[in-house]
Amino acid sequence: MKGPPTAGRGVATRLRTAKGRSTASQKWLERQLNDPYVRAAQAAGYRSRAAFKLVEIDDRVRLLRPGARVVDLGAAPGGWTQVALQRIGPAGRVVALDLLAMDPLPGAILLQGDFQEAAAEQAVRAALAGQADLVLSDMAPNTTGHNATDHLRIMALAELALDFALKVLAPGGGFVAKVFQGGSEKGLLDLLKRHFAAVRHVKPPASRKGSSELYVVATGFRPAG
Repeated sequence: MKGPPTAGRGVATRLRTAKGRSTASQKWLERQLNDPYVRAAQAAGYRSRAAFKLVEIDDRVRLLRPGARVVDLGAAPGGWTQVALQRIGPAGRVVALDLLAMDPLPGAILLQGDFQEAAAEQAVRAALAGQADLVLSDMAPNTTGHNATDHLRIMALAELALDFALKVLAPGGGFVAKVFQGGSEKGLLDLLKRHFAAVRHVKPPASRKGSSELYVVATGFRPAG
């Protein structure tokens, strides 16, 4: 896709009735109705608006190369998997893993399981038939509304995703994970800088305004030893 979706100039859409809905539910639905990325995702056939986050990250960093082997952790419902499939082409391979079952995606290998378990790691390795060139994680824990707690939770999840990536990546490979802006990222960043040639943060335009999410992008994997 060329450039981000743009909002129309018309009046914002409002729900005709709020009967039976909480205030939070009503606000969420109105936001969905007026979100240009939601409409663009529907038009493009993407399973989620989050697909555009990967589109925008890749347009900037160029991670998804033709023929690459990609692992998508926490892949459901499959928006990032769809983008990866499009960009690596038929010579590549995408392995998508999630705790939830996913509807089939032609060209992708879909696995159900917990990436922290040895059986899931073994299944990913078998599906890759080799090492991965890129590990993606758009995972986020359930939020509590307490910023410090939510930050610590997502950083812990990102570190677990990194631990998985270090086991399956090929030399020169890349890693992308969602994090929240906070202040206790030093441990993760130190690990990344130890194992990758370049580390940066990217906040794609598709991230909602006011959201603290951003993505850590590491390239040039250097195996230990």
